[in-house]
Order: sequence, then structure tokens, then C-alpha cells
Amino acid sequence: MTTRILIPSGVLGLGFDEEALWRGVDMSPDLIAIDGGSTDSGPASLGSGTSKYARGAIKAEWRVLMQARAKAGVPLVIGTCGTAGADPHVDWMYQITLELAAELGQSLRIARLYSEQSPQSLRTAFDAGKVTALDPAPDLDADKIDGMCHIVALAGAEQIQKALDTGADIVLAGRTTDTAIIAALPLARGEHPGACWHGAKVGECGALCSTNPTSGVIVVDFDDTGFEVTPLAKGARCTPHSVCAHMLYENSDPYILYEPGGYLDVTHAGYSALNDTSVRVTGAQWHPGAYTVKLEAARVAGYQTTLMATLRNRRYVENARAWADRLLAFLDRKIAAGMDLPKDAYTVDLRLIGIDSALGALEAHQGAPTEVGAFVIVTAPTQQDATEIAKLINPFLLHYPLTDDEELPTFAFPYSPAHSERGALYEFAMNHVLTLDDPMQAFRLVTEDI
Repeated sequence: MTTRILIPSGVLGLGFDEEALWRGVDMSPDLIAIDGGSTDSGPASLGSGTSKYARGAIKAEWRVLMQARAKAGVPLVIGTCGTAGADPHVDWMYQITLELAAELGQSLRIARLYSEQSPQSLRTAFDAGKVTALDPAPDLDADKIDGMCHIVALAGAEQIQKALDTGADIVLAGRTTDTAIIAALPLARGEHPGACWHGAKVGECGALCSTNPTSGVIVVDFDDTGFEVTPLAKGARCTPHSVCAHMLYENSDPYILYEPGGYLDVTHAGYSALNDTSVRVTGAQWHPGAYTVKLEAARVAGYQTTLMATLRNRRYVENARAWADRLLAFLDRKIAAGMDLPKDAYTVDLRLIGIDSALGALEAHQGAPTEVGAFVIVTAPTQQDATEIAKLINPFLLHYPLTDDEELPTFAFPYSPAHSERGALYEFAMNHVLTLDDPMQAFRLVTEDI
């Protein structure tokens, strides 16, 4: 038996080649799988319960995929709904699906797999010694668990299989591993376990494993000895190099990949070009182990307000770092005198765009920019505190001199008012695994016919 998985893109919202997608539908896939998010863009989506992608873009792409599913007559599965896979993200994606079902006149069975963990249940697991820290991990205790905004567990293949067992046309999954939505069906159908997980890892980002990474659409065929991967966009090719290289993507070990219930070892995998576009892979091994799921959480670490000014006077551009250091020292004294806040309650970060805003002191390249952006990030316990500090900084960011014995300069604010309230600053708060007695123990499944 061969199991064919059609993967339209690395993530919903990124776009895909529609012509290639329909070519894939004509190849009679057994399932269409697409990822819905990741932690790539930081903790804000998880902390706030909102998607990083525009709703309109998600709906437009999901419409096409729902039409493709209807034509193919196979399940459509999305993992990590809404970027972070918490309950609000799954519900958000569910509402989009309901709207489209009505607009397209589709009758569907929809399975929602929820991955969010309640603080109470996680405290119980923590007290029972079932929550284990990975390296590195922040300190964790019951009080910190209570203070988290959202906590999710990463579902594996078993949870996706349970959702598929309901006969669902569409599976809307909360946080999952990137590979689980691809590996679940071939594993359930008895294909080679090592090949299932290895092929899912290669295919997780769509055509990123090909010579045309932005083209999106691929198919992966799984069988009892290995898998084959084929990009479907015109001109795209998979090569042994492009396929084997994907084990390096978002993975600390190019040979080992941990998943719920064990780990994949590709040490002895072999990669062979079948033709100019397709690659066959064999030799990967799956090693079962304790059933653990990764935990992710986010919490509020403060509130932020930003300001920006542009330095263009040549003397200030050439001495921007000295000016910034002098300004920051002055602001320390000014804030201490004008704000009723201890020094450790807030931070003022001044980044020089065009000089070292990304790398700071690690920047090795020394250039001579025409202008420099002075970007200030204020972080404080409340939004009001952050904005008050920003307003205190405002006149000095506009006029602060390089030395005491010179006229005040005037820099440029790109907009008015010069400050912008960013709202809550979220930080990741867990890097732990949860041991389960049963794969569904930490997950909830809701099925509905519409």
C-alpha cells in the first residue's frame, strides 16, 4: 500500500501555487495537510490568543483548500491553527470554516482537536512529577503556572489519528508538531514508521525541500520501505541534497528528531534521485519511547511604548553611538528623578538602525551611513508607566546635544505623536515536556456535522 499526502504550503497564509495544487488533487491524494503556525515569530500570538496572519488572507487560501478537499474527497487537516494553536486560535479557524462552508454550500463533518492546558491540570501534573524541564528551561512553580496566559501541548500523530477516526472531512487541530499532521495517516495505514516520520519532517514546509522553496506544493508518497517526495510547481525539483538538508531545518541534530512517543534516527538514511524532480529515501528508523508531549506557554512580561527619531546631521551620524550612550545616561537620571519607579522595574533600550540595531555590540561591520534611526523601546510594569517614560524621553530624543557646550540639535520624528503604545510584551515561559499515560489525556476532541 502507498499513502499519498498532498502538502500545499509550509503554512497557511504564506500562499501557494494554485495550478500546482490542482495538479496535486488530480494525483488522487489520500489526505491534504497544511501547517497553521509555529513559534517562529515569538510568543505574542500564543500570549494574546491571536493570529499573526491576516484573516482575509487565511480565508482566501482556506477557501481554495476546502474546494480542493471537496474535489479530492479526502480529509483536510490543519495543525497549529491560528499561528499558536491555543483554544482561541482553533475557534477562530472554526468560524472561518463555518463561513466558507455556508458560502460554498458544503456539508461537512469537522473535528476540532484542542491542545490548551488548564493551569489547574498542569499544576496537578507538575506536583506529580510529570512535568520535566528541557535544557534550557525557565524556573517553574505553581504560582508561575497560574500566571501564564496560554499553555499548549504539542499533539503528535496519535491525536490526529483519533480526529481522523471520527470520519472528519476537516480536522482543525490546536498546537501540533509540524510533522504529526503528515505522519498520522501513513502510520495508521501501516507504512514504514521511520519513513513516515522522516517524510513528514522533509515535507513539513512544503517546497522548502526543493530547489524552488517558494512554490509551495509537494506530494509525499509513503510505503512499507521508504518515501518519495515530488514538488508540483513547474520548474521545481527535489534533489538528494535539497531533501536531506531539511533535517537541519529547525533541528539541533541533523540525524535525530524527537516526537511524542519516541525519536527518529536518519543516520543510515539513503537518498536517491528517481528522475529530474523526485527523490526516494529509505533507511530511517523510528525508536519508540516514553509518551511525552512538549509544552509551550506565554506570559506577560511588561508593557511597551516605542519612539523613533532620525539623525541626519553628519556629525551626529558619525558619533551616533557616543550620543546614544550619553543620552541613555542622562535619561537614567531624569527618569529616576521624575518617575516613582525603581530602576529594576523598567528598561529603556535605544537601538541605532543603520549601525547596530540587530546585533548591538556584536556588530563587526563598520560603515558610514547617511542617516541613523534612533529607536527607543520602553518596557515597564504597566502601559501607563511605559508611555509616561516615553513622554519624558520625547523632548530629549528630539533635541539632546552630543556635548554640553553646543547648540541644541533638532532631529526628525517620522510621525506625531512620536510614541506608539505596543501593549503587552509577552515572553515564552516553558520549555518542558509532559508525560502522559494515554496520548489523549491532555487533549480534547469535538466533532460536529454542519
